Amino acid sequence: MDFEWIEEITDAEQRTKTAHEELTRVQEAADDLSRVRREGAEELRRRGMKPADIGRLLGMSRQRASKILKDGPPPERAFLGRGPLIIAVGEKKEADKEHGPPGPAVAAEDLAAYDMLSRLARDMGLDSSFETVRPPGLIDTNRDNLAVICGPRLSPIVGQLLESDRNIGFERDEHGWYLQDKQQGAMFRSPMDSGTDADFAYLGRLPRLDGQGMFLYIAGIHAVGAPGAVHWLSNHLGEIYEQVGRTRRFSTIIRCGFEPQSMQIVDSERATPVYLESGRAA
Repeated sequence: MDFEWIEEITDAEQRTKTAHEELTRVQEAADDLSRVRREGAEELRRRGMKPADIGRLLGMSRQRASKILKDGPPPERAFLGRGPLIIAVGEKKEADKEHGPPGPAVAAEDLAAYDMLSRLARDMGLDSSFETVRPPGLIDTNRDNLAVICGPRLSPIVGQLLESDRNIGFERDEHGWYLQDKQQGAMFRSPMDSGTDADFAYLGRLPRLDGQGMFLYIAGIHAVGAPGAVHWLSNHLGEIYEQVGRTRRFSTIIRCGFEPQSMQIVDSERATPVYLESGRAA
């Protein structure tokens, strides 16, 4: 790679900044290529190739080939993206305050979901950043490596994109919000509404507004459902990656249980199949 053009920048500040930006880009590319190589090597091993054969293919020793199968980012990291993960969390207006006008607020459960997702990204070797979806819910979906934790009631943009999901969606009637499995005709009301310490959440990918990709979307019927969905994702990342890969659209419903005092998630499981865009289960 030719970086002489950077050395020719006369301004020291600009040269330093440019070199840093290029180094970051190259390191991110190297990490992702290491992941692709490891994933390919694992596929070859499943086909019956031994580390010695993979080593000969790559022009390296058997020991080095064995190391490739263990080191570097795991293949499932690609589920979260190829670069730093942007995690956008919905804001809503607080109830009227005694002193001063109400201000924006993020639910504690959504912050917990953010913390869990950012920790998962870090475990996968990815940096992450935090931003809020401020009222009235406008968000730029046309970005790579984006995850949105925000109920459809807080963002009309997200609500419109959700309507394009032919498999799972949020619905509302006189009893409140619920999730609908459109393929099986099943209704999922939150157990919280009947006094049980559990909730349901949507987990899936929605299309960007520019049509140039997908973003990860997470939302509970109640706020506690969001960390429940991330809890499941953290424990099944490899499984879901094998089913939907890096870019395929999908959706599923996650059920989670929580401890009522701390609101900490204690268990999570899928309540529906993982549906692909076609309506077929993955």
